[in-house]
Amino acid sequence: MSTISSVSSSVSSSSSTGNTSQIASLNKQIQSLTTELKDLSSDDTLTDEQKSTQEQMIQSQIQMIEAQITQIEQQATQKAQQQQEQQQKQDTSSSTSTKADGINRPTDTNQINVYV
Repeated sequence: MSTISSVSSSVSSSSSTGNTSQIASLNKQIQSLTTELKDLSSDDTLTDEQKSTQEQMIQSQIQMIEAQITQIEQQATQKAQQQQEQQQKQDTSSSTSTKADGINRPTDTNQINVYV
């Protein structure tokens, strides 16, 4: 049960870091839980029932962490899509407003004066 509290505290502390480091931290937790799960099978001090409950707890923790990773990735994808949409809006608004290039649309410093 001490594993549950350590998992939740390390996840909350890593929320201020970037997505990549947060996912890496969660992957490390999954690796340690997987190692703990492997060690549990060779533990002779526990009964089969205790091993079964411990195994279920560890597997549920792994599933929760995997769900957090999925959620972080989805949030990053949504944020990237929003940024891309904003960029496209900016591109379309700048392409619809004609830029002064000095030839067909003169600027203050670049005009063609033709006297006949």
